[in-house]
Amino acid sequence: MKLGVVGLPNVGKSTLFNAITNAGAESANYPFCTIEPNIGVVSVPDPRLEVLGKLYNTKKITPAVLEFVDIAGLVRGASRGEGLGNKFLSHIREVDAIVHIVRCFDDPNIIHVDGNPDPMRDIETIELELIFSDIESVEKRIEKASKAAKGKDKQSIIELELLNKIKTALDNGKSARSVLQTPEEIHAAQSFFLLTTKPVIYCANIGENEIGTDSEYIKTVRQYAKTQGSEFMVICAKIEEELVKLEKEEREQFVQALGLESSGLEQLIVTGYRLLGLISYLTAGEKEVRAWTITQGTKAPQAAGKIHTDFERGFIRAEIVQYDDLVNLGSFNSAKEKGKVRSEGKDYIIKDGDVVLFRFNV
Repeated sequence: MKLGVVGLPNVGKSTLFNAITNAGAESANYPFCTIEPNIGVVSVPDPRLEVLGKLYNTKKITPAVLEFVDIAGLVRGASRGEGLGNKFLSHIREVDAIVHIVRCFDDPNIIHVDGNPDPMRDIETIELELIFSDIESVEKRIEKASKAAKGKDKQSIIELELLNKIKTALDNGKSARSVLQTPEEIHAAQSFFLLTTKPVIYCANIGENEIGTDSEYIKTVRQYAKTQGSEFMVICAKIEEELVKLEKEEREQFVQALGLESSGLEQLIVTGYRLLGLISYLTAGEKEVRAWTITQGTKAPQAAGKIHTDFERGFIRAEIVQYDDLVNLGSFNSAKEKGKVRSEGKDYIIKDGDVVLFRFNV
């Protein structure tokens, strides 16, 4: 699963990406310093793994991961090819969700492509380019579906109705996701590969001296995210970039000194994981404690297939204990003796934090 980090040039995207991945993506005070998308894989924070690692005296801990893509800054006219826009829009098309970085600080030393920060204007610049790109895609699909619908093709008639509904929204400056009301519509729209169907985290990037404040810039972004039914968070990319250079203990002390429960990056990664509808089930043993990523609603055999296709093919049952029960009782065998281990079949839907032992036969 990939989250694409987008925004205007010089809003702090690459600075944040450096912190997210510690991969050293180039960050410079001019537009388009990122031409090819930088890609980095990050661990999903999960304190349960460390607890299980100590419980099992394990040799290896493997967390779940997310992939972040740093996409070069979009500008007005990107949908018409301005600023290498078409290339960048194609990169957005390949991600599963969007982290939209909005500059919420004033600094005369950092160039802004439109002269000065204005969160609402800046958001609209990006959103409109995505909408313009989607209008072009939808118009092509409508033309194709219309021809098939004339031949009384039922699927094409249904598709055409949905496309026209989306086109009306786009023409009115609204995202495609704003009019997708049923699971069936959401599923059908996935095949259209539209930019504005992707879920979004609006991320207000603030200055170092604004931590703990609630500026008008922040309020503007928060309110807009609320109207879109999207996630919202505040982050200081510069501070986050400094935090990743510290040792774990120093970093935790620094975060506490700022009056925060966790770093902005940890919040972003966890929010992104949730936004994509992902959960983790756990496996634990002396060799390895591991979090496995699945989508919500995944049944036991398909979850087993994440470990190995043989596990799914030869699935017999899943022996499951809740994380809290396992920790409290000290071992899988103790949990079994106390009746806390359940035997579940093919229709069981795996829950977040289930500690699982799969039984299979090939």
